[in-house]
Amino acid sequence: MNYQADILISNDDGIHAPGLADLKAALSTLGSVLVVAPDVEKSAFGHGITMMTPLRMAEVQRNGEFFGLSVTGTPADCVKLALHTLMPRLPKLVVSGINLGPNTGTNVLYSGTVAAAREGTIFGVPSLASSLRSYNRGADFTVAAEHTRRFAAWLLANPLPTGILLNINVPSLAERDIRGVKVTRLARYRYRDRYDVREDPRGRTYYWLTGEDAEVLEPAPDQDAIALDAGFVSVTPLGYDLTSHDALGLLAKSLPNGNK
Repeated sequence: MNYQADILISNDDGIHAPGLADLKAALSTLGSVLVVAPDVEKSAFGHGITMMTPLRMAEVQRNGEFFGLSVTGTPADCVKLALHTLMPRLPKLVVSGINLGPNTGTNVLYSGTVAAAREGTIFGVPSLASSLRSYNRGADFTVAAEHTRRFAAWLLANPLPTGILLNINVPSLAERDIRGVKVTRLARYRYRDRYDVREDPRGRTYYWLTGEDAEVLEPAPDQDAIALDAGFVSVTPLGYDLTSHDALGLLAKSLPNGNK
């Protein structure tokens, strides 16, 4: 089969996630779509890739028709494999989502959803990540899918600078109740993680992350988490250059033999 398409879609909730199906239906109005997603949920895998075991790919059918390709790897694996090998030419756009649960603030560092879009930007393909502010397994993705389609159409016509992706978070509200769209920056969280200490049947201790409390430090209306809580769709430009440019000059002046 020819896997060439205008738009590549991936996610971290897995090939069978309802948000993925709704996203594919919405984006199909913009061009041909190829889904390449993990075979099972790979939430919070960040930008990890698989190096020590082989990746296996399989075609997935829905209602007797080809739906997409499942990969036994991470979200970043899916995009890398698609762009390197499965697709004969790069697509016009990479879209990741729609994630069940928001990806705001520091969470973008852990997010497989954001990592899949970031991988697209590494290849120089315009990319965006989309998430719904809901943890309800029966959530309605219709509104989020339509907003994602609008941003995808805009991005196709207005490519961002190299290395920049859009991170979109949509409130779990009816369209009439959404207050608008805000361009935002990442919130900064303080986490209080909780681990249960348990014992397996052989008497060995193990630890299970059971939850976390996150407090936004110095909240402001232009932060993604705050805008989302207020009923706005948040749109945050993200880059993959982790260099602290503000610290470059300081280090050059302060370190022994810095830039000498």
